[in-house]
Amino acid sequence: MLGVSQQVRRSLIGLFIAAGLSLSLVGCGDSGESQAGAAQKKNVEITLVGYAVPKAAHNRIIKKFAAKWQQEHNQKVFFKQTYGGSGSQTRAVIDGLPADVVHLALGNDINKLVKASLVSPEWDKKLPNQGIVAQSVVAVVIRKGNPKKIKSLADLTRADVKWVTANPKTSGGARWNFLALWNQGMNANKNEAKAIEFTTAAARNIAAQPKDAREAMDAFIKQGQGDALLNYENEIIFANQRGQSLEYVVPEVNISIDTPVAIVDRNVDRHGNREVVEAFVKYLFEPEAQAEFARVGYRSIDKSTTGPRFPNVKKLVKVSEYGGWNSFQKKFFADGTIYDQIQSGKK
Repeated sequence: MLGVSQQVRRSLIGLFIAAGLSLSLVGCGDSGESQAGAAQKKNVEITLVGYAVPKAAHNRIIKKFAAKWQQEHNQKVFFKQTYGGSGSQTRAVIDGLPADVVHLALGNDINKLVKASLVSPEWDKKLPNQGIVAQSVVAVVIRKGNPKKIKSLADLTRADVKWVTANPKTSGGARWNFLALWNQGMNANKNEAKAIEFTTAAARNIAAQPKDAREAMDAFIKQGQGDALLNYENEIIFANQRGQSLEYVVPEVNISIDTPVAIVDRNVDRHGNREVVEAFVKYLFEPEAQAEFARVGYRSIDKSTTGPRFPNVKKLVKVSEYGGWNSFQKKFFADGTIYDQIQSGKK
């Protein structure tokens, strides 16, 4: 029998599913046979669950895919979408949110869905580019005119520099920030003990550490905390497109922020919509969809895609060089491991 807290949690998920999902309607008509003609196929629905950042790209991609699918298959596709923190979205799917497709911030969040028997263990082998659909790097947002002359992640260890990041214990994006710092320390020292010293020195200068990336942005911009902010490059580009005027630098030694997409097989099998779900996920890797990711600041996986001009990164490292997210999670973020040691050491 479920405990009370678990019952309440699942009840909330049910209400969320019923009332909280945004419904992207492409075309019109009811959910049965189209009255326009007997040849029209029954409408089909896809539920897309994602972390918050790529929402603008997905909105445009969905419209294009739905139009393409209707033209080629004489069938209307309706999308339900919900966005939020990658970790909270992952927990919601595990608790019953009926996602057909997930686009999350960390490969480790997909691993949790695999462990819950919702996603195939072979999910990354069934998709192009090992399931990585959009990429970015870590950027350092600076104050206007860069008064502290910040050029690299190493500058975050300086006594005169205070900086803001979300908390890696609660934010997937902040784990990328931490990995970028660790990678900088390893690149400079080739030694884990020295990398811990480097990362601890940087941690001592943290001015604010909110629970997620959006709150970290508010702390830096609205509240004026810190001299610098770590965030995704694409998030900064998109903020500037919406009227912000943020200055930033892209460290030449950086980490490849790889965001994965996966099919939630258990739900797809129950919904009976595999054909259209697989077609949609495949479409995300095609040039037309990749152009939409590039438009909002992602570094497209399709080299022919045009988009913003990005600063050059001389040394770009992938998490796989540190054993992948499963290994990195256990080594750095399990209770009492390296991240907790760094937090203790900064006091």
